[in-house]
Amino acid sequence: MAGLQLSGLASGFDWKSLVDNLMELERTPITRLQAEKTLNDRKTSALATLNTRLAELKTASQALKDNSLFTGRSAASTQSNSNWLTNASPGAPVGNYTFNVLQLATTTRRAGSNDIGRGIAATNDVSGVTLATLPTATAVTAGKFTVNGQSVDIALSDSLEDVFDKISTATGGAVTASYNSASDKIELSSSSEIVLGAANDTSNFLSVARLANNGSGAVSSGTALGTTSLTSPLANARLRTDITAVDGGGNGTFSINGVSLSYNVTTDSLSTIMGRINASNAGVTATYDSASDRMVLTNKVTGDTGLSISEDTGGLMNALGLSGTSTLDRGKNARFTINGGSELTSTSNTFDAAAHGINGLSITARTATEETISVGANTSSMRSAIDAFVTKFNAVQTYIDEQTKVTSSNGKVTAALMSSNREIQDWARTLRSSAFAAVEGITGSVKRLDDLGIDFTSGSSTLTVKDSTKLEAALLNNAADVESFFTKASSGFSAKLEAFVTNTTGLTGSGGSLGAQTTALGNSSKSIDSQIAAIERQLAQRRSQLEAGFIAMETAQATLQQMQSQLTNAFSSTNSSK
Repeated sequence: MAGLQLSGLASGFDWKSLVDNLMELERTPITRLQAEKTLNDRKTSALATLNTRLAELKTASQALKDNSLFTGRSAASTQSNSNWLTNASPGAPVGNYTFNVLQLATTTRRAGSNDIGRGIAATNDVSGVTLATLPTATAVTAGKFTVNGQSVDIALSDSLEDVFDKISTATGGAVTASYNSASDKIELSSSSEIVLGAANDTSNFLSVARLANNGSGAVSSGTALGTTSLTSPLANARLRTDITAVDGGGNGTFSINGVSLSYNVTTDSLSTIMGRINASNAGVTATYDSASDRMVLTNKVTGDTGLSISEDTGGLMNALGLSGTSTLDRGKNARFTINGGSELTSTSNTFDAAAHGINGLSITARTATEETISVGANTSSMRSAIDAFVTKFNAVQTYIDEQTKVTSSNGKVTAALMSSNREIQDWARTLRSSAFAAVEGITGSVKRLDDLGIDFTSGSSTLTVKDSTKLEAALLNNAADVESFFTKASSGFSAKLEAFVTNTTGLTGSGGSLGAQTTALGNSSKSIDSQIAAIERQLAQRRSQLEAGFIAMETAQATLQQMQSQLTNAFSSTNSSK
């Protein structure tokens, strides 16, 4: 009989649709409850948004209590296009300070002797020295260069002697070239003026050899040509002076400014040693001057401070020309005056309170000139914080107005989502009254927002800076009074507003009206869910009852139809036999 569950199979009556329609009618309470829950959800979302706006207002209010906000200072040179750096800490004395820098501080520098590397050859014979292996500061490039208007073509496989021969051949013997091992220089000679180079030269030989026109027939390299190797181990670095103060394993030590540094002549290169010096606590920077083939040590700090070196005789520093033959250029202290006062000194070009006595003011001079530094209240930061508070206050008021307003148009009244929530409207009124209440217990010129030129926008519940001049004047001339207005412990503007936001609206999520309303809405929605579930169970039971009844009807009617068919068949058979 399972087929009889199909609607109208025996009766021809669509009872399934009837049951569906009856169930839909009986679901009306569920529809109403679901609409009520949706409304709860919208209200909960609105309260969450309001909670966020209030949290932002509290944060903006707390920013007005920052200890450094109203004592903040700005410092700037009155000279246009100044490259000096200025900084004023909170509380620095306001005023103008004229700094006359008579001398900038410089660093102490120890320059090693020139030409610490060996010459490019031990003798004047350079037939075995190729251009490819020439130990000069810069590698030679193949190509051509010009002597007396004649082109000299060279290849890297050429020896230096080959180049000399090519110069002579190109000039028809007018110019001869040679190498002087004593001076480590190339020398050119002619009975008339020698003219070197042309705009279309492709080889850099002349510059590598440091040969330049001098208007005569005798030209020689400007400096010694051979250089030391920065990347080879010290034992093979081509140093002119041997390193002998090492043990059997090639280990040695030296100290700079009392900091001991070690090296190994068979494994460490000059580049490695330079990096080791620079990374140490010696407080110096090591550099290599390729033009003069020398090492230079420079203090990392300015001022007339020492730079000492010590090691055993025959050590690395001696080979680098940084010991007895080095030149110590002592640094200088900065010299300056303030407002025409006595001359002051500083080891640094950054003058702070220790150097000039003005607490909180720091000046970094980059030129030896006179500039006036103006220190004033940092009104831009103050104004920014106040503007941020006004913006967040208005965000709360505007949102409450939008959510609680009732409007009428053409006789039709439209109520916003929270229009019946008087408590929220009370919050807005309390915030407005708090905003314009006078702060008690302060004696300054600022006791209420109106004293800062802040008032309500006409016809609105939002704040606006109506008198910017008044606000700027208060921040510039009475910053301490403004600070007292906002920051006074429990009775200051910010403290009272924060207390209201936290305690009255329940910003912490419990114990306040906003938290209570959110909880109540949540409980209501849970109750609605329970009611809907109970109705759904009742409807399911009701549907089962109705469907069972109609199925029984279909079964009975099918039985009757079957009996009628049998009777009809029986009477038909009797009539046929008669």
